[in-house]
Amino acid sequence: MTDPRENGLVLDPKFDANRLLTAVVVDAADGAVLMVGHMSQEALQVTQETGKVTFFSRSRQRLWTKGESSGHFLHLIELRIDCDQDALLVIAQPDGPTCHTGERSCFYRRVTPKGLERL
Repeated sequence: MTDPRENGLVLDPKFDANRLLTAVVVDAADGAVLMVGHMSQEALQVTQETGKVTFFSRSRQRLWTKGESSGHFLHLIELRIDCDQDALLVIAQPDGPTCHTGERSCFYRRVTPKGLERL
């Protein structure tokens, strides 16, 4: 393989047709998946500059920093990008619950044959 995007050391994100990257957020303390969001180039830049994880809201069509209304910010510890640079792993330290429902993680239910089961 000689694709510099896949083998090189230059950040060259491959944004989708909407100019977004999928960003999976995990807790730096234990690796628990907290949430999934989307980042534009600007959201990625703001996250790196401020250390507060910032996304692009597809529904509101604007940047938003997680915690801007709840106070439960996600503090950036480390960013990783996958092999073809079209998805991010955001390792963060949360100030409190990440989900807008008050749950620690947005992934607080398991899918079972009988329906959803709260974890």
